[in-house]
Amino acid sequence: METETEPYVRLASLRELHQVVAQLNTARSMADTLQTIADGAVAALGFELATVNVVRPDGDLLVAAVAGNDSAEAAMAGRTGSRESWERRLNMGERWGELRFIPYTEGWVLDHDDVPQWHTTGPAPRYPDEWHPMDRLFAPMYASDGELLAVLEVDRPRDGKRPGAWGCEALQLYASQAAIAISNARLRGNMQRALVRLEREQQALRASEESFRQAFDYAPSGMAIAEVGGDSQGRLIRVNDALCRLLGRPVAMLRRYSFADLVHPEDTGVLLRTAAEGGRAELRLQRRDGSYVWVSLRNSVVADVTAGPQVQLTHVEDIEERKRHELALAHRASHDSLTGLPNNAELRARLGGRICDRSAAEPTDAFGGLGTPPGRPYDHHEHVLVPEAPGGDGKGLAVLFCDLDGFKSINDRFGHVCGDAVLVEVARRLEAGVRDNDTVARLGGDEFVVLAEGLGPADASDLAVRLRNGIIPPIRWENRQVRVGASFGIGWAACGMTTEEILESADQRMYVEKRSRSQGRRRAG
Repeated sequence: METETEPYVRLASLRELHQVVAQLNTARSMADTLQTIADGAVAALGFELATVNVVRPDGDLLVAAVAGNDSAEAAMAGRTGSRESWERRLNMGERWGELRFIPYTEGWVLDHDDVPQWHTTGPAPRYPDEWHPMDRLFAPMYASDGELLAVLEVDRPRDGKRPGAWGCEALQLYASQAAIAISNARLRGNMQRALVRLEREQQALRASEESFRQAFDYAPSGMAIAEVGGDSQGRLIRVNDALCRLLGRPVAMLRRYSFADLVHPEDTGVLLRTAAEGGRAELRLQRRDGSYVWVSLRNSVVADVTAGPQVQLTHVEDIEERKRHELALAHRASHDSLTGLPNNAELRARLGGRICDRSAAEPTDAFGGLGTPPGRPYDHHEHVLVPEAPGGDGKGLAVLFCDLDGFKSINDRFGHVCGDAVLVEVARRLEAGVRDNDTVARLGGDEFVVLAEGLGPADASDLAVRLRNGIIPPIRWENRQVRVGASFGIGWAACGMTTEEILESADQRMYVEKRSRSQGRRRAG
């Protein structure tokens, strides 16, 4: 079972992984790219040693980058291993998804081949998943056409264990992005050389035209040339086959558009900033069938010395798979694995995003209002007030704390499988009973919280009654019907309070209601 701290550890690891992935395409040369890949593996993936073995034109693999150990770098950097020896390694390794793992019990047959390595002997593992110094773990990196570009080898996990499912997935994701970075570095070198030739004398320009056409038309990623300035600002002048395939549109159709016509409405601001400032951005472009694909845009303005900027060269890289992995990982880190609702951390983040930090705001008055004078850090912020606060409109951000009644007896009688089914159904009923912009979150156990903005006290009470009535009907489970009740406590968020204070207030009011309901049932009996 996942511990309470694992989502936070994974979210922190995801952030580190995102940071190093973002750095992969910032290197200026192939050598810098390969070293960035090795450094990133050590910085974010939990290994003490990483090497990048890049495929040379003759097919052999060169140790082009080493990170984590100066002695290993001195002994291995610049050395070459034959393609035959590397293929034997990759073929004999256990398949961990796209990874290849050779345990120490089998790797002895490789000790005397020509592949540079940095291993030491050690005692047998004390437990099944302990990392042995002679274990080997490889992440092959392939181009989009299946060509082997390089192999990332990692060693010495900091926790002393063989990577689990999370670690393997992170390493695979990183290797796939590193392969894109290597391909981009190749393409970037070709394109930079072409752009230099464009600025030379007319004779050099004619000589380089065919080279540029080849690099543009046959690039594995989408390429486009757009107008800069004038009435047709941004109109696509030329596109390659890869971009046409990516967007499902023929050349003639694309030349009627600009990227502004194709971008997702939510990403328009990102596109405008990228067009104004140059550089790169990640956004969504519309395909012909109406669906959207995540891409990475990188712009380069081809300037004429006398007339100023003339055209903009844009490189379009398909990052749909990476984005899908990132969004899935982020969702798992911020949502409850059982019900799919936002979890405790996500609830606090959403609530904290609506209120001022107490340390930066004026002291609250008796109604939870704030009197921040001009020039304070939150002048741009519309303060959240309780409904009774002076100057308000009688409405506020309601925090409904829900605790299920009778849930423990269901768990005790029918088991946790039934209890989980009840929690999933309660979560569904709560979501069905609120507005689209409201938040339903699970704190843990049988506790839920609803955030509903723009409600008055009577509205919040009505909402609690509706939600309680929605939970009460029987829940079917394996030809049985089980029932749970619910107690709600209504609190109010206000700037100047902490999220802990807001949730604790609603929690206390819930317990007051639960006790009063219990006493009422006893008196009725």
